[in-house]
Amino acid sequence: MLTPAMNETLDRIQEWQEPLLKDLHQNPELSMMEERTRGIVTERLTDLGYEVHQIGGGVVGVLANGEGRVVLHRADMDALPIREDSGLDYASTATGTDLAGEQQPVMHACGHDFHVATGLGAAAVLAENREDWSGTAVMLFQPGEEFGDGARTMVEAGLVGQVPAPEVCLSQHVLTEPAAGKVAVAEGPVLSTSQSMTVQVFGSGSHGSMPHLGVDPVVLAAKIIVSIQTLVSREIAPGEFGVVTVGSMHAGSSANVIPDSATLKLNFRAYSEEVLQLLVEGMERIVRAECEAAQSPREPHFETIAEYPVTDNDPAATAAVRSALVDHFGEDRVEQMEPATASEDFSIIPDAFGVPYCYWGFGGYAEGSEVSPNHSPKWAPDLQPTLRTGTEAAAAAILGLLTNGI
Repeated sequence: MLTPAMNETLDRIQEWQEPLLKDLHQNPELSMMEERTRGIVTERLTDLGYEVHQIGGGVVGVLANGEGRVVLHRADMDALPIREDSGLDYASTATGTDLAGEQQPVMHACGHDFHVATGLGAAAVLAENREDWSGTAVMLFQPGEEFGDGARTMVEAGLVGQVPAPEVCLSQHVLTEPAAGKVAVAEGPVLSTSQSMTVQVFGSGSHGSMPHLGVDPVVLAAKIIVSIQTLVSREIAPGEFGVVTVGSMHAGSSANVIPDSATLKLNFRAYSEEVLQLLVEGMERIVRAECEAAQSPREPHFETIAEYPVTDNDPAATAAVRSALVDHFGEDRVEQMEPATASEDFSIIPDAFGVPYCYWGFGGYAEGSEVSPNHSPKWAPDLQPTLRTGTEAAAAAILGLLTNGI
């Protein structure tokens, strides 16, 4: 539980936290390009007395405060290529060049600005009240969550060998539910695993008036799109969750020309790696079978373009986090988190250390208010009590785990 002195710190830091949140929102940066944000985080952690490491595009602050446990808290920093239409007086009008060299509008449409601000706020609570706890806090600020690259990039850059090994890892996300001022947590799978792929199938080009002289990849692709839906309806047990989405299909450029290839972009989601593999392997089987039936002249080409692991909260870590949150907020402000079909790369970090983790949510919209979802151009969480609640939740969970362990 936070001490009276910590609550005084929370009151005081709002003087810089709220302007910081607005500044981050007005100056968002695309995935793996968070240079300005990284500088802000580095400067703030340094001023607070943290030992700062820049690793794989991210920032890690380490605050060693005597003997005790080591707890890692992660916040993500990147924004999305979305043109903001929120109506906020601090809305983003920023643009940026993405990794493909394309100019894009940029918006913090998923709340990562709140994650940075609450993470830095919790870091301040710990740094300014060292007499009230002992151990080591590891505050990690991660790039590139929206692409699923950031956590993996930090691990590949040597994260595990450069910072103290935590006993548990924590993370949180601002969401449309629960209501603002509340938090929600649950053990087990809370976010789905996800895999996005490109599939290219091949035909033989021909004139639209002479389809018998070619192999039509558009018809082939259409049959594949319909057939792969049976993976969910007929190959997954009714009680299991799985989704197959074809988000893009492109072939040809003329009404009377049969093209020589078609490209599909697909996304698969599940609450277990086993079901995900069933979907992906089943898709490849169906694609190959349809290509053979159509007499395709070439083998299909498969490419994975993004992967996210399942976020599966450890029971003991979750019980410890729930206890810390209830001690601070009270039972009425701590709800059961419902599993969502969104995906996260956070678990790559605790998996790299080989330690348990817990991921929870905090609300962004007042109960009964009009809600715009994450990734919407109208996404606009209430500044308060969202910012204060997220900061308190992060600080309370970290302190609870430092004090009591799991």
